[in-house]
Amino acid sequence: LRTSPRLLCVATQQKNSGQNLEEDQSQSHNEQKAEPSSGEKMFTEEKAKLEEQLKEVTDKYKRALADAENVRQRSQKLVEEAKLYGIQSFCKDLLEVADILEKATESVPKEEIKDENPHLKNLYEGLVMTEVQIQKVFKKHGLLRLNPVGAKFNPYEHEALFHAPMEGKEPGTIALVSKIGYKLHGRTLRPALVGVVKEA
Repeated sequence: LRTSPRLLCVATQQKNSGQNLEEDQSQSHNEQKAEPSSGEKMFTEEKAKLEEQLKEVTDKYKRALADAENVRQRSQKLVEEAKLYGIQSFCKDLLEVADILEKATESVPKEEIKDENPHLKNLYEGLVMTEVQIQKVFKKHGLLRLNPVGAKFNPYEHEALFHAPMEGKEPGTIALVSKIGYKLHGRTLRPALVGVVKEA
């Protein structure tokens, strides 16, 4: 079959017109891409706002978590300290009893503690046993004696009653303990009353 020149011409025109139509469509599509519609703009703005709000809420949530953890840790520390130092005032009152027991045992003349004096001997031994037992109870609850003879003066643990020069003693050391001190779990409950050596 031979195709007439006229039909070839018509086919070429249709092909060209089809290409032109595709070009027009792609051009209009590119134009639409270049200029987004008002709906797309609103959607983009709304998305940006929501992302910003999400970021703010996430930051607030993280801060709230951190605050809650800090409060929990502080509360736990306060509870632990209350357990350790809650008996502080009770211990202070008992220290006076321990002081009286110590004075009582010291006041008994050692030469009088004989089998010939059974009442005095028994009384003395009972006082000593009571004193030993009360010190065991103190130790069990974290209450320890401070008897710092010969140690360096420490204002956090000792209270100086006087300063005096003493031969053969290093200045700044404790020469005499007038009253025993006590510490409760490492914290000074009652400072030791002491006499401190000073330079001559």
